[in-house]
Amino acid sequence: MSGQDMRIETDRLLLRSIRPEDFEGWVTLMGDPESARFIGGQQVRSQVWRTFMTMAGAWAMQGVSMFSVIEKSSGNWIGRVGPWQPEGWPGTEIAWGLTRAAWGHGYATEAAAAAADWAFAQLGWSEMIHVIDPANLDSQKVAQRLGSSCRGPGQLPPPLQDFPIEVWGQTREQWRQHRLHA
Repeated sequence: MSGQDMRIETDRLLLRSIRPEDFEGWVTLMGDPESARFIGGQQVRSQVWRTFMTMAGAWAMQGVSMFSVIEKSSGNWIGRVGPWQPEGWPGTEIAWGLTRAAWGHGYATEAAAAAADWAFAQLGWSEMIHVIDPANLDSQKVAQRLGSSCRGPGQLPPPLQDFPIEVWGQTREQWRQHRLHA
């Protein structure tokens, strides 16, 4: 399935494929030192363009990548969330990154849950992980709300091998049980 066709709706959010008009939102997300702190660090516009194109290209080449997250009530682009599996990654990841204005509303959990449902159902994943910096307590809380647990330290592939990470995750069956009881 092409990224051009993707659309998932939750009560408050629309997760959809990346579009050219989303680029300015990505610039806002990655240009803010706080919102970009744990997702690769602050980037200048030309670096953001390359990251943006990498995500869009992953849809074309792998059939999987981040969704743009749109707040339904405002129509604003508020972040990127979704399945991600770069070369050498420690597993099939559901990741999230939201603009600072979107923090504290439960959007990361809502969007990541919808992306996880989709990844397990449509991609046939047997597990999902979340790569989280040990200092990123807010993302650890999102992972816990999703039902994931910390599996311990992990390592990213070069050139990211020196970034400290913990791998959080759960199996498809654990996810199903979590969704039944949530």
